[in-house]
Amino acid sequence: MSGFEDRQKGAEGKFANDAKRLFLATARRDKLLGLWVSETFLGKSGEEADSFAKEVVMANLEEPGDNDVVAFVLKSVAGTDADLSEHRLRHKMEELMREAERQISE
Repeated sequence: MSGFEDRQKGAEGKFANDAKRLFLATARRDKLLGLWVSETFLGKSGEEADSFAKEVVMANLEEPGDNDVVAFVLKSVAGTDADLSEHRLRHKMEELMREAERQISE
């Protein structure tokens, strides 16, 4: 194999690894988000909180990006007295993404 082919194969491997890490970090973030929303706004704990967290993870498979998660969570807290704006939710998602990335790096 030539040097160019070696570099190309290395770049493809890095791209695949980065994509896998992003997928795992996003799923972890969504689980953490679901647990936070469950406990903070919906009064759920234990198995109920875990179940809701799984629903949040699954909601992110609807479409590319985070809009599906945001819509799902906001719809889930609608009708409650939860003080959760889209801005606050997205800020929390950024915070939890950093935590998720840290967790999968360990």
